[in-house]
Amino acid sequence: MQLDQGESAAGPWRVVPLGELVELLRTASPPGVGRPRVVAIDGRGGAGKSTLVRRLLAQVRRSAVVHTDDVAWHHSSFDWAGVLAEHVLEPLRRGEAVDFRPQPWVERGRPGSIVVPRGLETVWVEGTGVLRGCLAPLLDASVWVQVDRRDAGRRLLERDGDAPGQLLHAEEWLREERPFLLRERPWERATIVLAGSPVLDHDPATQVVVAPPVASRR
Repeated sequence: MQLDQGESAAGPWRVVPLGELVELLRTASPPGVGRPRVVAIDGRGGAGKSTLVRRLLAQVRRSAVVHTDDVAWHHSSFDWAGVLAEHVLEPLRRGEAVDFRPQPWVERGRPGSIVVPRGLETVWVEGTGVLRGCLAPLLDASVWVQVDRRDAGRRLLERDGDAPGQLLHAEEWLREERPFLLRERPWERATIVLAGSPVLDHDPATQVVVAPPVASRR
């Protein structure tokens, strides 16, 4: 894979059933008393995080997802850690339900709220930047989705389109994403690294391609 500057290449890769990924994350995160496991799903924009989370939700029935994009909406691309911690992660670790309506939602009339009921086995927290140092103590396990930078760019174009406004937004995002990730180096904190680009033949419907955490190879 062609990676952004500073990111460590993962490996050795192996193909495992999706259920084995779930078990690896469970084993790495002993259950808290009266609360769900909190598992971060991080990766660059276009890595395939949302696709992975949809598959994990189907695999673990008593689970829910929080998207950091909802916390960051009209707030900041990356300066949202305190909001996520106070209103989502800390309540989850206390075993509480979450029903949080961010202030920009109120100000701009966005309906609804970020809701996580009690009694779940796992809460997946998905988004670029969630696996950062200041949030690590509030997470039980994590996945870094490693992606070829060319694949990531192509997927973002397919998802968001190539209108001038969208291209400008993508450029602004990358100007913030690259130095942020280079500083935080989330791939070094991940419990599991998962291939977001093709590296081994596998069945995408039932299998994933994973590698040990970077820290274990030092």
